[in-house]
Amino acid sequence: MELPQTVPYLEWRWDDLVFLVLAGVMLGAALLVVLGRDIIRSGLWLVLSFAGLAGIYALLGSPFMALTQVLVYIGAISVLILFAIMITQSKAGPSQLVFQRQWWAAAIAAVLLVGLLLTAVLLTTFPLAADLVPQPARDIALLLFGDYLFAVEVVGVLLLAAVVGGLYLARRDPDMPETNRLGGPGGLPAGPAAPADEEEAA
Repeated sequence: MELPQTVPYLEWRWDDLVFLVLAGVMLGAALLVVLGRDIIRSGLWLVLSFAGLAGIYALLGSPFMALTQVLVYIGAISVLILFAIMITQSKAGPSQLVFQRQWWAAAIAAVLLVGLLLTAVLLTTFPLAADLVPQPARDIALLLFGDYLFAVEVVGVLLLAAVVGGLYLARRDPDMPETNRLGGPGGLPAGPAAPADEEEAA
């Protein structure tokens, strides 16, 4: 049984409906990333936002960009962010995000940014999809590792620096044992004492 060309009762094309659903998921998840107070859940909402963008790339007929979005942003960047969050949760600092009191300034900046983006989109003449020639993955790979090899290497060094920085933040400081425990100053609420602490107290 074949689906009709348009959505029943709405008279929309199916690809338009799928685009609206994916765009809603992406924008809704992005808002939850900013407004959420739990940093772990904000990282998971970021993964969902990236997944919605990957779906939009696939809907636009660019499976290579969709696959790159999944592999790089969901499989690498988001996982790196989540690992960095999880390995630094035991250090001194709140377990949940503190809501920024200067939210009004960020809201104004976001409105201005959206206005600039909408102006750029409305004033740009985009070519028709029929006039675009899809680039094979081999040509894109040769372009990335040929003309843009330096930029790719810079991104790799940046990711390596992020990993090293996360490991440095997560390391235990022997000179400040109070920051290595959950009950350290400014850290998470103190829980049951560790066995080593009980032996020292005894």
